[in-house]
Amino acid sequence: MSKVLLVTGGSAGIGAATVRLAARQGWRVAFSYRSSSALAEALEAEITASGGEAKGFKADAADEAQTIALFEWIDAEFGRLDGVVTNAGITGPTSAIENITVEVLDSVLAINVRGVFLTVREAVKRMATDRGGRGGSIVNLSSVAASLGGPFDWVHYAASKGAIDSFTIGASKELAGRGIRVNAVRPGLIDTEIHAKAGLGDRLAKLGPSVPMGRVGTADEVAEAICWLLSDSASYVTTANIPVAGGR
Repeated sequence: MSKVLLVTGGSAGIGAATVRLAARQGWRVAFSYRSSSALAEALEAEITASGGEAKGFKADAADEAQTIALFEWIDAEFGRLDGVVTNAGITGPTSAIENITVEVLDSVLAINVRGVFLTVREAVKRMATDRGGRGGSIVNLSSVAASLGGPFDWVHYAASKGAIDSFTIGASKELAGRGIRVNAVRPGLIDTEIHAKAGLGDRLAKLGPSVPMGRVGTADEVAEAICWLLSDSASYVTTANIPVAGGR
């Protein structure tokens, strides 16, 4: 029986690239999305047309009730869970430290940190071998911002991803003996819509030449790293945080 994968925030960007690649590799893919039903439906149709399987479910990762409903839907629709990618996240608007509002800080931390905790919590209940699961792999989406700090624009976002780095280390050690590997991927400057959404449409063009490899990355390149960590080829890998950042 094909393995089942959940990708949160899977309707666009790195999430959608991961859904596509995993489906091509034979995973049955469940993905969540927060707002765009049109994008989710188009992705489902695209993958079905290519012979794969992917189904979307509308859920806000930061909302506990919606996250629980997502996993109950997976229980009913797929009957098992073997892998999870915690991709749902936001940057929030750019801001110097002294101008960051409580509303912005709370919204970023709610999705980027609480959302990951809730997702992993529900996944462990289903995947851990001591809970009757078959084990599996969890991949968290970090960011190179966690090590760079995001000064002058995204300190709040960088801090949220630093939390994910710490959580990945702790979760990987806590779950290693329970059949679950936990790793992270740390993208750098990646060509997705996240920059334009933050009002920085020219950011990639400006910063791309400063990357040691001389260019920005693609969502597909990040998806390749994610899917490797999910695969049996990475069967002895846990606690890793792989940079996909062109040397940045």
